[in-house]
Amino acid sequence: MVNGRDPISGRAQEKPHVPKSANANDRPDQMRSCPRGAEPCILRVMTPVRLGIVGMGNIGKHHAGYLRAGQVPGCELVSVCSPSPQKLESYRPLKIHSDPMTLIRSGEIDALLIATPHYQHATLGIAALEAGLHVMVEKPIAAHKADAERLIAAANARPAQIFAAMFQLRTEPRYVKIQTLLQSGELGRLMRVNWINTDWFRTDAYYASSAWRATWKGEGGGVLLNQALHNLDTLHWLLGVPSRVRAFSKLGGYHNIEVEDEVTAYLEWPGGATGVFVTSTAEAPGANRLEITGSRGRLVLENDRLSFQRTETDALDFSRTAKTAFAKPELWNVEIPFTNAPAQHATLMQNFVEAIRERKPLIAPGQDGIGSVELANAMLYSSLTHETVELPLDGLIYEARLQELIANSKFQKKVENLSSDDFAKSFRR
Repeated sequence: MVNGRDPISGRAQEKPHVPKSANANDRPDQMRSCPRGAEPCILRVMTPVRLGIVGMGNIGKHHAGYLRAGQVPGCELVSVCSPSPQKLESYRPLKIHSDPMTLIRSGEIDALLIATPHYQHATLGIAALEAGLHVMVEKPIAAHKADAERLIAAANARPAQIFAAMFQLRTEPRYVKIQTLLQSGELGRLMRVNWINTDWFRTDAYYASSAWRATWKGEGGGVLLNQALHNLDTLHWLLGVPSRVRAFSKLGGYHNIEVEDEVTAYLEWPGGATGVFVTSTAEAPGANRLEITGSRGRLVLENDRLSFQRTETDALDFSRTAKTAFAKPELWNVEIPFTNAPAQHATLMQNFVEAIRERKPLIAPGQDGIGSVELANAMLYSSLTHETVELPLDGLIYEARLQELIANSKFQKKVENLSSDDFAKSFRR
Protein backbone atom coordinates (compact mmCIF):
# COMPACT_ATOMS: atom_id res chain seq x y z
CA MET A 1 0.00 0.00 0.00
CA VAL A 2 1.34 3.47 -0.87
CA ASN A 3 -0.12 6.34 1.17
CA GLY A 4 -3.11 4.13 1.86
CA ARG A 5 -3.83 3.61 -1.84
CA ASP A 6 -3.75 0.60 -4.15
CA PRO A 7 -0.58 0.77 -6.34
CA ILE A 8 -2.49 -0.71 -9.30
CA SER A 9 -5.71 1.24 -9.47
CA GLY A 10 -4.81 4.25 -7.34
CA ARG A 11 -8.02 3.73 -5.36
CA ALA A 12 -8.14 3.93 -1.59
CA GLN A 13 -7.34 0.53 -0.03
CA GLU A 14 -10.25 -1.09 1.79
CA LYS A 15 -9.88 -1.87 5.47
CA PRO A 16 -9.97 -5.52 6.60
CA HIS A 17 -13.48 -6.90 6.87
CA VAL A 18 -14.50 -6.99 10.54
CA PRO A 19 -18.09 -8.20 11.06
CA LYS A 20 -20.24 -5.94 13.18
CA SER A 21 -21.86 -7.08 16.38
CA ALA A 22 -25.63 -6.98 16.70
CA ASN A 23 -25.14 -4.33 19.36
CA ALA A 24 -22.30 -1.84 19.31
CA ASN A 25 -21.93 -2.26 23.05
CA ASP A 26 -21.54 -6.05 22.92
CA ARG A 27 -18.18 -7.47 23.90
CA PRO A 28 -17.28 -11.06 22.92
CA ASP A 29 -17.31 -12.24 26.53
CA GLN A 30 -20.76 -10.72 27.08
CA MET A 31 -22.55 -11.97 23.98
CA ARG A 32 -25.81 -13.75 24.52
CA SER A 33 -26.24 -17.39 23.66
CA CYS A 34 -27.69 -18.42 20.32
CA PRO A 35 -31.49 -18.26 20.02
CA ARG A 36 -33.43 -20.20 17.42
CA GLY A 37 -35.34 -18.74 14.51
CA ALA A 38 -34.34 -15.69 12.54
CA GLU A 39 -32.25 -14.09 15.30
CA PRO A 40 -28.50 -14.22 14.63
CA CYS A 41 -26.41 -16.80 16.45
CA ILE A 42 -24.07 -14.84 18.72
CA LEU A 43 -22.05 -17.07 21.01
CA ARG A 44 -20.08 -16.67 24.16
CA VAL A 45 -16.36 -17.05 23.52
CA MET A 46 -16.14 -20.34 25.42
CA THR A 47 -19.17 -21.87 23.68
CA PRO A 48 -18.23 -24.23 20.82
CA VAL A 49 -19.73 -23.37 17.45
CA ARG A 50 -22.13 -26.15 16.45
CA LEU A 51 -21.54 -26.71 12.76
CA GLY A 52 -23.54 -28.53 10.11
CA ILE A 53 -22.36 -29.51 6.63
CA VAL A 54 -24.73 -29.75 3.69
CA GLY A 55 -23.26 -31.68 0.76
CA MET A 56 -21.18 -34.76 1.51
CA GLY A 57 -19.36 -35.24 -1.76
CA ASN A 58 -15.59 -35.02 -2.08
CA ILE A 59 -15.09 -31.62 -0.46
CA GLY A 60 -17.78 -32.14 2.18
CA LYS A 61 -16.08 -35.37 3.26
CA HIS A 62 -12.73 -33.57 3.42
CA HIS A 63 -14.14 -30.88 5.71
CA ALA A 64 -15.81 -33.47 7.92
CA GLY A 65 -12.52 -35.36 8.23
CA TYR A 66 -10.44 -32.57 9.74
CA LEU A 67 -13.36 -31.34 11.87
CA ARG A 68 -13.93 -34.78 13.39
CA ALA A 69 -10.19 -35.04 13.97
CA GLY A 70 -10.38 -31.97 16.22
CA GLN A 71 -8.24 -29.74 13.99
CA VAL A 72 -10.50 -26.71 14.55
CA PRO A 73 -10.67 -25.88 18.29
CA GLY A 74 -13.93 -24.25 19.32
CA CYS A 75 -15.92 -25.97 16.58
CA GLU A 76 -18.07 -29.08 16.92
CA LEU A 77 -19.40 -30.88 13.86
CA VAL A 78 -22.88 -31.98 14.95
CA SER A 79 -24.89 -32.57 11.74
CA VAL A 80 -24.37 -33.65 8.14
CA CYS A 81 -26.78 -33.56 5.22
CA SER A 82 -26.97 -35.30 1.85
CA PRO A 83 -29.77 -36.63 -0.36
CA SER A 84 -27.71 -39.84 -0.70
CA PRO A 85 -28.26 -42.01 2.40
CA GLN A 86 -25.17 -44.14 1.67
CA LYS A 87 -22.98 -41.08 2.22
CA LEU A 88 -24.28 -40.51 5.75
CA GLU A 89 -24.26 -43.77 7.69
CA SER A 90 -20.56 -43.63 8.49
CA TYR A 91 -21.09 -40.29 10.26
CA ARG A 92 -23.33 -41.60 13.02
CA PRO A 93 -23.74 -40.76 15.88
CA LEU A 94 -23.81 -37.26 14.31
CA LYS A 95 -27.28 -36.09 13.40
CA ILE A 96 -28.04 -36.85 9.76
CA HIS A 97 -30.45 -35.17 7.35
CA SER A 98 -31.54 -35.73 3.78
CA ASP A 99 -33.21 -32.30 3.36
CA PRO A 100 -31.06 -29.14 3.73
CA MET A 101 -34.03 -27.07 4.90
CA THR A 102 -34.72 -29.55 7.70
CA LEU A 103 -31.14 -29.07 8.90
CA ILE A 104 -31.30 -25.29 8.57
CA ARG A 105 -34.52 -25.14 10.65
CA SER A 106 -33.54 -27.85 13.14
CA GLY A 107 -32.09 -25.67 15.88
CA GLU A 108 -29.16 -28.10 16.08
CA ILE A 109 -26.54 -25.78 14.60
CA ASP A 110 -25.15 -22.28 14.91
CA ALA A 111 -23.34 -22.27 11.55
CA LEU A 112 -23.64 -23.99 8.19
CA LEU A 113 -20.94 -25.02 5.72
CA ILE A 114 -22.39 -25.29 2.20
CA ALA A 115 -20.56 -27.83 0.02
CA THR A 116 -23.24 -28.69 -2.52
CA PRO A 117 -23.24 -28.29 -6.32
CA HIS A 118 -22.86 -24.64 -7.35
CA TYR A 119 -26.43 -23.61 -8.08
CA GLN A 120 -27.50 -24.47 -4.52
CA HIS A 121 -24.91 -22.20 -2.88
CA ALA A 122 -26.91 -18.98 -3.13
CA THR A 123 -30.31 -20.56 -2.39
CA LEU A 124 -29.11 -22.42 0.71
CA GLY A 125 -26.94 -19.52 1.82
CA ILE A 126 -29.86 -17.12 1.77
CA ALA A 127 -32.09 -19.63 3.61
CA ALA A 128 -29.44 -20.18 6.29
CA LEU A 129 -28.89 -16.46 6.79
CA GLU A 130 -32.63 -15.88 7.06
CA ALA A 131 -32.74 -18.60 9.74
CA GLY A 132 -30.13 -16.70 11.80
CA LEU A 133 -27.17 -18.95 11.02
CA HIS A 134 -23.57 -18.03 10.30
CA VAL A 135 -22.58 -19.23 6.84
CA MET A 136 -19.43 -20.54 5.19
CA VAL A 137 -19.82 -21.20 1.45
CA GLU A 138 -17.52 -23.37 -0.61
CA LYS A 139 -16.29 -21.85 -3.86
CA PRO A 140 -17.86 -20.43 -5.89
CA ILE A 141 -20.24 -18.48 -3.69
CA ALA A 142 -22.71 -18.77 -6.60
CA ALA A 143 -22.80 -20.08 -10.15
CA HIS A 144 -23.20 -16.59 -11.60
CA LYS A 145 -22.91 -12.96 -10.56
CA ALA A 146 -26.64 -12.25 -10.22
CA ASP A 147 -27.03 -15.04 -7.66
CA ALA A 148 -23.87 -13.87 -5.90
CA GLU A 149 -25.39 -10.40 -5.60
CA ARG A 150 -28.58 -11.88 -4.11
CA LEU A 151 -26.61 -13.86 -1.55
CA ILE A 152 -24.45 -10.89 -0.61
CA ALA A 153 -27.54 -8.69 -0.21
CA ALA A 154 -28.96 -11.23 2.27
CA ALA A 155 -25.67 -11.25 4.19
CA ASN A 156 -25.32 -7.46 4.22
CA ALA A 157 -28.83 -7.17 5.65
CA ARG A 158 -27.64 -9.25 8.64
CA PRO A 159 -24.31 -7.74 9.73
CA ALA A 160 -24.30 -9.60 13.06
CA GLN A 161 -23.99 -12.92 11.23
CA ILE A 162 -20.68 -14.12 9.83
CA PHE A 163 -20.59 -14.78 6.10
CA ALA A 164 -17.38 -16.33 4.78
CA ALA A 165 -16.10 -18.08 1.66
CA MET A 166 -13.73 -21.05 1.37
CA PHE A 167 -10.84 -19.49 -0.55
CA GLN A 168 -8.03 -21.34 1.15
CA LEU A 169 -5.21 -20.07 -1.08
CA ARG A 170 -5.44 -16.85 0.93
CA THR A 171 -3.87 -18.76 3.83
CA GLU A 172 -0.77 -19.65 1.80
CA PRO A 173 2.31 -17.65 2.91
CA ARG A 174 3.54 -17.35 -0.71
CA TYR A 175 0.51 -15.27 -1.71
CA VAL A 176 0.52 -13.32 1.56
CA LYS A 177 4.12 -12.28 0.84
CA ILE A 178 3.23 -11.25 -2.70
CA GLN A 179 0.34 -9.17 -1.36
CA THR A 180 2.67 -7.49 1.15
CA LEU A 181 5.14 -6.58 -1.61
CA LEU A 182 2.37 -5.19 -3.79
CA GLN A 183 0.76 -3.14 -1.04
CA SER A 184 4.11 -1.74 0.11
CA GLY A 185 4.88 -0.43 -3.36
CA GLU A 186 8.08 -2.49 -3.64
CA LEU A 187 7.29 -3.34 -7.27
CA GLY A 188 6.63 0.28 -8.16
CA ARG A 189 3.97 0.94 -10.78
CA LEU A 190 2.27 -2.31 -11.83
CA MET A 191 2.71 -3.00 -15.52
CA ARG A 192 1.97 -6.62 -16.40
CA VAL A 193 0.67 -9.87 -14.94
CA ASN A 194 0.91 -13.34 -16.49
CA TRP A 195 -0.54 -16.44 -14.87
CA ILE A 196 -0.19 -19.74 -16.71
CA ASN A 197 -2.36 -22.00 -14.59
CA THR A 198 -2.75 -25.27 -16.43
CA ASP A 199 -1.87 -27.70 -13.64
CA TRP A 200 -5.51 -28.80 -13.29
CA PHE A 201 -5.44 -32.01 -15.31
CA ARG A 202 -8.72 -33.93 -15.17
CA THR A 203 -9.71 -37.21 -16.85
CA ASP A 204 -12.94 -38.05 -18.62
CA ALA A 205 -13.68 -40.37 -15.68
CA TYR A 206 -13.64 -37.33 -13.38
CA TYR A 207 -16.20 -35.51 -15.50
CA ALA A 208 -18.39 -38.62 -15.76
CA SER A 209 -18.41 -39.17 -11.99
CA SER A 210 -21.42 -36.91 -11.26
CA ALA A 211 -24.52 -35.94 -13.22
CA TRP A 212 -24.16 -32.24 -12.38
CA ARG A 213 -20.47 -31.92 -13.16
CA ALA A 214 -19.36 -29.97 -16.28
CA THR A 215 -22.89 -29.14 -17.44
CA TRP A 216 -24.53 -25.75 -17.88
CA LYS A 217 -27.54 -26.83 -15.83
CA GLY A 218 -25.65 -28.58 -13.04
CA GLU A 219 -22.42 -26.60 -12.63
CA GLY A 220 -22.81 -23.44 -14.69
CA GLY A 221 -19.34 -23.71 -16.20
CA GLY A 222 -16.13 -25.69 -16.27
CA VAL A 223 -12.51 -24.97 -15.43
CA LEU A 224 -13.16 -21.27 -14.69
CA LEU A 225 -15.92 -21.86 -12.17
CA ASN A 226 -14.50 -24.99 -10.58
CA GLN A 227 -10.74 -25.53 -10.63
CA ALA A 228 -9.26 -22.15 -11.58
CA LEU A 229 -11.72 -20.16 -9.49
CA HIS A 230 -9.21 -20.32 -6.62
CA ASN A 231 -6.65 -18.61 -8.85
CA LEU A 232 -9.17 -16.03 -10.03
CA ASP A 233 -9.92 -15.22 -6.39
CA THR A 234 -6.19 -14.85 -5.72
CA LEU A 235 -5.80 -12.62 -8.78
CA HIS A 236 -8.70 -10.44 -7.63
CA TRP A 237 -7.40 -10.41 -4.02
CA LEU A 238 -3.90 -9.35 -5.08
CA LEU A 239 -4.63 -6.96 -7.94
CA GLY A 240 -8.23 -5.80 -7.67
CA VAL A 241 -10.95 -5.75 -10.31
CA PRO A 242 -9.87 -5.40 -13.96
CA SER A 243 -11.59 -2.82 -16.12
CA ARG A 244 -12.10 -5.10 -19.11
CA VAL A 245 -11.58 -8.66 -20.34
CA ARG A 246 -11.24 -10.39 -23.71
CA ALA A 247 -11.17 -14.18 -23.56
CA PHE A 248 -11.12 -17.22 -25.80
CA SER A 249 -12.27 -20.65 -24.62
CA LYS A 250 -12.80 -24.17 -25.87
CA LEU A 251 -16.10 -25.80 -24.91
CA GLY A 252 -15.40 -29.49 -24.54
CA GLY A 253 -12.21 -29.01 -26.47
CA TYR A 254 -10.46 -32.02 -24.96
CA HIS A 255 -13.14 -33.84 -22.92
CA ASN A 256 -16.64 -35.15 -23.51
CA ILE A 257 -18.26 -32.16 -21.79
CA GLU A 258 -20.29 -29.12 -22.89
CA VAL A 259 -18.50 -26.45 -20.81
CA GLU A 260 -15.06 -24.87 -21.08
CA ASP A 261 -11.91 -26.93 -20.46
CA GLU A 262 -9.38 -24.38 -21.78
CA VAL A 263 -9.33 -20.57 -21.54
CA THR A 264 -6.91 -17.81 -22.53
CA ALA A 265 -7.87 -14.32 -21.34
CA TYR A 266 -6.42 -10.84 -21.74
CA LEU A 267 -7.15 -8.37 -18.93
CA GLU A 268 -6.68 -4.64 -18.35
CA TRP A 269 -6.73 -2.85 -14.98
CA PRO A 270 -7.80 0.77 -14.37
CA GLY A 271 -4.23 1.84 -13.50
CA GLY A 272 -2.92 0.70 -16.89
CA ALA A 273 -1.57 -2.75 -15.99
CA THR A 274 -2.32 -5.56 -18.43
CA GLY A 275 -2.40 -9.30 -17.93
CA VAL A 276 -2.88 -12.73 -19.45
CA PHE A 277 -4.56 -15.62 -17.63
CA VAL A 278 -4.37 -19.13 -19.10
CA THR A 279 -6.00 -22.23 -17.63
CA SER A 280 -6.78 -25.78 -18.77
CA THR A 281 -7.77 -29.21 -17.47
CA ALA A 282 -6.18 -31.01 -20.43
CA GLU A 283 -2.45 -30.33 -20.18
CA ALA A 284 0.06 -32.81 -18.79
CA PRO A 285 2.42 -31.73 -17.49
CA GLY A 286 0.63 -28.53 -16.65
CA ALA A 287 2.25 -25.37 -15.35
CA ASN A 288 1.62 -22.95 -12.51
CA ARG A 289 3.67 -19.82 -13.15
CA LEU A 290 2.66 -16.41 -11.80
CA GLU A 291 4.69 -13.46 -13.06
CA ILE A 292 4.07 -9.89 -11.86
CA THR A 293 6.11 -7.05 -13.37
CA GLY A 294 6.34 -3.51 -12.09
CA SER A 295 8.58 -0.52 -12.69
CA ARG A 296 10.85 -1.74 -9.84
CA GLY A 297 11.28 -5.33 -11.00
CA ARG A 298 9.61 -8.69 -11.49
CA LEU A 299 8.18 -11.33 -9.16
CA VAL A 300 8.02 -14.94 -10.37
CA LEU A 301 6.28 -17.74 -8.45
CA GLU A 302 6.88 -21.19 -9.92
CA ASN A 303 7.86 -24.65 -8.68
CA ASP A 304 7.51 -23.62 -5.02
CA ARG A 305 10.01 -20.76 -5.45
CA LEU A 306 9.35 -17.03 -5.20
CA SER A 307 12.03 -14.90 -6.84
CA PHE A 308 12.22 -11.11 -7.07
CA GLN A 309 14.44 -9.40 -9.62
CA ARG A 310 14.47 -5.89 -8.20
CA THR A 311 15.88 -2.91 -10.08
CA GLU A 312 18.09 -0.47 -8.18
CA THR A 313 16.09 2.39 -9.66
CA ASP A 314 12.62 2.72 -11.12
CA ALA A 315 12.79 1.48 -14.72
CA LEU A 316 10.48 4.20 -16.02
CA ASP A 317 12.50 6.94 -14.32
CA PHE A 318 15.72 5.34 -15.60
CA SER A 319 14.36 5.30 -19.15
CA ARG A 320 13.50 8.99 -19.01
CA THR A 321 16.89 10.08 -17.63
CA ALA A 322 19.38 7.66 -19.22
CA LYS A 323 21.88 9.22 -21.65
CA THR A 324 22.71 6.05 -23.59
CA ALA A 325 20.57 3.88 -25.87
CA PHE A 326 21.03 0.40 -24.46
CA ALA A 327 21.56 0.93 -20.73
CA LYS A 328 19.47 -1.02 -18.22
CA PRO A 329 18.95 -0.57 -14.48
CA GLU A 330 21.12 -2.75 -12.26
CA LEU A 331 19.32 -5.73 -10.72
CA TRP A 332 19.25 -7.43 -7.33
CA ASN A 333 18.28 -11.10 -7.48
CA VAL A 334 16.36 -12.00 -4.34
CA GLU A 335 14.95 -15.37 -3.30
CA ILE A 336 12.00 -14.89 -0.95
CA PRO A 337 11.56 -17.82 1.45
CA PHE A 338 8.17 -19.10 2.50
CA THR A 339 6.59 -22.15 4.10
CA ASN A 340 3.44 -23.99 3.06
CA ALA A 341 0.20 -23.57 4.97
CA PRO A 342 -0.06 -26.85 6.92
CA ALA A 343 -3.83 -27.22 6.59
CA GLN A 344 -5.42 -24.69 4.23
CA HIS A 345 -9.08 -25.59 4.77
CA ALA A 346 -8.78 -26.08 8.52
CA THR A 347 -6.98 -22.74 8.85
CA LEU A 348 -9.76 -20.92 7.05
CA MET A 349 -12.41 -22.76 9.10
CA GLN A 350 -10.58 -21.79 12.30
CA ASN A 351 -10.71 -18.17 11.19
CA PHE A 352 -14.47 -18.51 10.54
CA VAL A 353 -15.00 -19.91 14.05
CA GLU A 354 -12.91 -17.14 15.63
CA ALA A 355 -14.91 -14.53 13.73
CA ILE A 356 -18.10 -15.99 15.23
CA ARG A 357 -16.78 -16.32 18.78
CA GLU A 358 -14.37 -13.40 19.02
CA ARG A 359 -15.31 -11.11 16.10
CA LYS A 360 -11.89 -11.53 14.50
CA PRO A 361 -11.49 -10.23 10.93
CA LEU A 362 -12.24 -12.74 8.19
CA ILE A 363 -9.48 -13.86 5.86
CA ALA A 364 -12.02 -14.48 3.10
CA PRO A 365 -15.26 -12.55 3.62
CA GLY A 366 -18.12 -14.02 1.62
CA GLN A 367 -18.64 -10.67 -0.08
CA ASP A 368 -15.22 -11.03 -1.70
CA GLY A 369 -16.45 -14.12 -3.52
CA ILE A 370 -18.23 -12.03 -6.13
CA GLY A 371 -14.87 -10.99 -7.60
CA SER A 372 -13.86 -14.46 -8.81
CA VAL A 373 -17.41 -15.27 -9.99
CA GLU A 374 -17.52 -12.05 -12.00
CA LEU A 375 -14.13 -12.76 -13.59
CA ALA A 376 -15.17 -16.32 -14.50
CA ASN A 377 -18.49 -15.11 -15.93
CA ALA A 378 -16.88 -12.22 -17.83
CA MET A 379 -14.25 -14.47 -19.43
CA LEU A 380 -16.86 -16.97 -20.56
CA TYR A 381 -19.26 -14.27 -21.76
CA SER A 382 -16.47 -12.63 -23.76
CA SER A 383 -15.67 -15.94 -25.41
CA LEU A 384 -19.31 -16.71 -26.17
CA THR A 385 -20.02 -13.26 -27.65
CA HIS A 386 -16.59 -12.77 -29.30
CA GLU A 387 -16.41 -9.34 -27.69
CA THR A 388 -14.42 -7.43 -25.10
CA VAL A 389 -16.38 -7.22 -21.85
CA GLU A 390 -16.27 -4.05 -19.77
CA LEU A 391 -16.41 -4.54 -16.01
CA PRO A 392 -18.47 -4.44 -13.89
CA LEU A 393 -20.37 -7.18 -15.72
CA ASP A 394 -24.16 -6.91 -15.81
CA GLY A 395 -25.13 -9.97 -13.78
CA LEU A 396 -28.65 -10.16 -15.16
CA ILE A 397 -27.46 -10.16 -18.77
CA TYR A 398 -25.05 -12.99 -18.03
CA GLU A 399 -27.75 -14.91 -16.14
CA ALA A 400 -30.04 -14.67 -19.18
CA ARG A 401 -27.26 -15.97 -21.46
CA LEU A 402 -26.60 -18.87 -19.08
CA GLN A 403 -30.29 -19.76 -19.10
CA GLU A 404 -30.15 -19.84 -22.91
CA LEU A 405 -27.23 -22.28 -22.77
CA ILE A 406 -29.21 -24.49 -20.40
CA ALA A 407 -32.39 -24.35 -22.51
CA ASN A 408 -30.56 -25.07 -25.77
CA SER A 409 -28.32 -27.83 -24.41
CA LYS A 410 -28.49 -31.12 -26.32
CA PHE A 411 -25.69 -32.73 -24.33
CA GLN A 412 -26.39 -36.22 -23.00
CA LYS A 413 -24.43 -36.85 -19.82
CA LYS A 414 -23.35 -40.42 -19.13
CA VAL A 415 -22.59 -40.99 -15.44
CA GLU A 416 -20.11 -43.68 -14.42
CA ASN A 417 -18.94 -44.88 -11.03
CA LEU A 418 -15.48 -43.58 -10.21
CA SER A 419 -13.01 -45.82 -8.44
CA SER A 420 -11.89 -44.52 -5.08
CA ASP A 421 -9.09 -41.96 -5.20
CA ASP A 422 -7.38 -39.54 -2.85
CA PHE A 423 -9.31 -36.29 -3.25
CA ALA A 424 -6.52 -34.34 -1.54
CA LYS A 425 -4.35 -35.01 -4.61
CA SER A 426 -6.49 -32.45 -6.43
CA PHE A 427 -5.42 -29.59 -4.14
CA ARG A 428 -3.00 -26.96 -5.44
CA ARG A 429 -1.05 -24.13 -3.85
